[in-house]
Amino acid sequence: MPANLPPQYFEAEKTYRSAKNPMEKIAALEEMLAIMPKHKGTDHLRAELRGRIAKLNQVLEKKSATQRASMVIEKEGAAQVVEIGLPNAGKSQIVSSITNASPSIAEYPFTTGSATPGMMEFENIQIQLIDTPPLVAQSIEWWLPPILRRADALLIVVDLSDAPISQAEAIITQLENMRVQLGEKKALIIGNKIDLENTSDNYLVLKNKYKEQLSVVAISAKEGIGLEELKHEIYQVVGIIRVYTKTPGQKPGFSDPIILEKGSRLEDAAASVHKDFGAKLKYARLWGSGKHDGIMAKRDHILQDGDVIELHL
Repeated sequence: MPANLPPQYFEAEKTYRSAKNPMEKIAALEEMLAIMPKHKGTDHLRAELRGRIAKLNQVLEKKSATQRASMVIEKEGAAQVVEIGLPNAGKSQIVSSITNASPSIAEYPFTTGSATPGMMEFENIQIQLIDTPPLVAQSIEWWLPPILRRADALLIVVDLSDAPISQAEAIITQLENMRVQLGEKKALIIGNKIDLENTSDNYLVLKNKYKEQLSVVAISAKEGIGLEELKHEIYQVVGIIRVYTKTPGQKPGFSDPIILEKGSRLEDAAASVHKDFGAKLKYARLWGSGKHDGIMAKRDHILQDGDVIELHL
């Protein structure tokens, strides 16, 4: 059975080959494991990579629990989103305000020293947000680039009271230096501290600057302004849809949706329910994006957020 490895795997493999020390090699190998599809075709390769990690660990001195934990954060929920920003932009306050995480928060910079995950509730799903240390060129942790590349989307946090365009440009330049291209990676710009004086004009200038490339949202994490809109924008930027299933004669369940990428087809939804359903699917009844409720839909029908499907094999 072929491995069918995605392009991101080969990018991580390049990182592994160019790694300069065992810790960087381990980070790249663990990223390859996280990206790799889990099926019989990858069992041998998965075992090989784990063997390499075990050997590298043998030559390393003991590392702190925080450092090892920061290397790879397994994806949980419907998507994984990572925050980045310069010192004192308010990243930790944002994560604390909209998730169940409790990162260190202070009025001075550099209070975040490791990657801190939390879960953000949005309607009937959860999205994982990860807070990271301030993005400063001379002190970027070796494990940060793999986390950024592996994420489903990035949240670029800028302080609206302090030259936000310069901040955004500095962050984007640093991302490019880490081989993270915004043309390929989904991202949202968050202008924080909109409650402070003279920030509204800065927000409009920032929005006009990037409106052709990225969505921009204004909030105050400290005062709770714009947080519901922020959650909605995060959901939009990760590019997923929720699809619900029902059995004939029964009502659909809306508490546990199938999570798919935007543009997914009916056959993709069937395969996500069970690996054999995609091949065995004959047709489905569709409620939502069809012209009529309960319309018969073909395998290649493009699904929309909120669609309800009744699979017939």
